[in-house]
Amino acid sequence: MTAKIIDGKALAEKVRGRIADEVAALKVKGITPGLAVVLVGDDPASQVYVRNKVAACEKVGMKSVMHRMPATASEAELLSVVQTLNNDATIHGILVQLPLPKQIDEKKVLEAIAVDKDVDGFHAENVGALTIGEPRFVSCTPAGCMEMLADIGMKDLRGKHAVVVGRSNIVGKPMALLLLHANATVTICHSGTKDLAAITRQADILVAAVGRPRFIKGNMIKSDAVVLDVGINRLPIEQGGGLVGDVDFESAKEVASYITPVPGGVGPMTITMLLQNTLVAARAADY
Repeated sequence: MTAKIIDGKALAEKVRGRIADEVAALKVKGITPGLAVVLVGDDPASQVYVRNKVAACEKVGMKSVMHRMPATASEAELLSVVQTLNNDATIHGILVQLPLPKQIDEKKVLEAIAVDKDVDGFHAENVGALTIGEPRFVSCTPAGCMEMLADIGMKDLRGKHAVVVGRSNIVGKPMALLLLHANATVTICHSGTKDLAAITRQADILVAAVGRPRFIKGNMIKSDAVVLDVGINRLPIEQGGGLVGDVDFESAKEVASYITPVPGGVGPMTITMLLQNTLVAARAADY
């Protein structure tokens, strides 16, 4: 058996088409959804991510604003930019690209973003709302994963065992909460988990978000499981270079029923959900 590929790129295009239609309808009412992206420093990967986010915004008709700051920028300078954007009525979503330089307190910056413009879903108030099942904005990667599950007919996960490998605030924890709210039985695994493979082999839905290339092998996956690979790892030149996920795709696809590729899987849906969150923020500003 070879797993069916969950084509994140194709799904993203479909969802973005709907978003573009809704953006056009808002524009008729005189509202153009606006996203501001703040990039501190010149990290190559961050620059690529930001460029893709800005391009995606413009393609669906949204306003995109880019604020570039040097790696030497102070925390006070960044907070001042965030406050200006908080007060700008034409900006509905604010994204500060992570990671930030060491002289800046990441938590302080994220908490400074207005809750109703926190389209990344990282503010403590938005995280709390997700915890109680009343989310305003959900972290984009987990939200994209849930869209992918819904697209293959897995919206209500009652009776399913979901295993999340990774416990980050950006992916692991919100992913587990979303799966729980969809009625799955959820297990979170991490670096301190004993006999990881014994647990991952129980998963009907396996989400890999551990940040280690090809970490999840085919023999760690239950037959017919749905595998969502969140990892994006660049291999060194001596290993062939290129991007790979946290899942060993070649062995996993022989066991799973569905699997996301890297690249072209979860990544496009992450940016799509950022657009969706910005649209939601703009709609809220309309009332």
